[in-house]
Amino acid sequence: MELGLAQLIDSGLAAHVEECRAFNAAMQAAAGDQPHPDPSTPEGLQAARSQLSHRSPEPRAVERTARAGGREIPVRVLTPEEGDPRATCLEIHPGGFYLGSAARSDTRNARLADALGIAVVSVDYRLAPEHSWPAAPDDCETAALWLVEQAADLFGTARFVVAGASAGANLAMTTLLRLRERGVVEPFVGAALQFGAYDLSGRSPSGRAYADEWFVGAYAGGVADRTNPDVSPLYGDLHGLPPTLLVVGTMDVLLEDNLAMAGRLSAAGNDVDLRVYPESGHGFTSYPTAMAAAALEGIETWISARLDQGA
Repeated sequence: MELGLAQLIDSGLAAHVEECRAFNAAMQAAAGDQPHPDPSTPEGLQAARSQLSHRSPEPRAVERTARAGGREIPVRVLTPEEGDPRATCLEIHPGGFYLGSAARSDTRNARLADALGIAVVSVDYRLAPEHSWPAAPDDCETAALWLVEQAADLFGTARFVVAGASAGANLAMTTLLRLRERGVVEPFVGAALQFGAYDLSGRSPSGRAYADEWFVGAYAGGVADRTNPDVSPLYGDLHGLPPTLLVVGTMDVLLEDNLAMAGRLSAAGNDVDLRVYPESGHGFTSYPTAMAAAALEGIETWISARLDQGA
């Protein structure tokens, strides 16, 4: 396992630390003036979701329906502006299992498609609390199986990577575990996961750090044993998974969860690259900072290297 903090600072990211501190202070000051919606109430949930609806969709994006195993789910497809895709990325958006949509990832996914020459397929999985577990992993599995069956015809390639952030990283990992159990994980050559929540049981030291967050109960409150790997992949049998990149910041409440997942993946014999970014909080790769830009460039470079191997 590669451990990234000292290595990343040595690579020149130390120059971005002061900018991050200033940005974090400005964010904290701005947040202090505005009350956060309470998602535990219908009004607060609607307000929280409305705050995320202002991004303009990418005109190039195509909406399709993924069908597999008797289920279907909407997906949003972006292909590179030039050339044929050399692979397909299954992208699973963030949002604490109760926020977000595939369309909100359009800007990032368009950049990924053009930078790497790949098709990016984002899953519009069902959200909690209206649709608690296992709705979201069922939807992500449906999209993954559809790609395994159809991507060669649709995009001319049968090589895949999976990408996810926050709740999307949890769902990316549970999707890989489901695919491995079906014997169809081999076409996936890499998993790029950002600041994932991997223990919703609250039983591990890392999981206890966020066990009281509302989203945990909204998504998995009806699960008798939340150490079920389909809910908390930290407890899964993690052997036989593709190379994995884990990206997280030192100020993220999920830092320990990502360190624990990196250790579990490595102990199971997988190729793991853990990159810990200084002075960076949860969701930092969406911020307009040099640290975020460096992290995103690193993710693209890592995915590209995985695709180059054996090409």
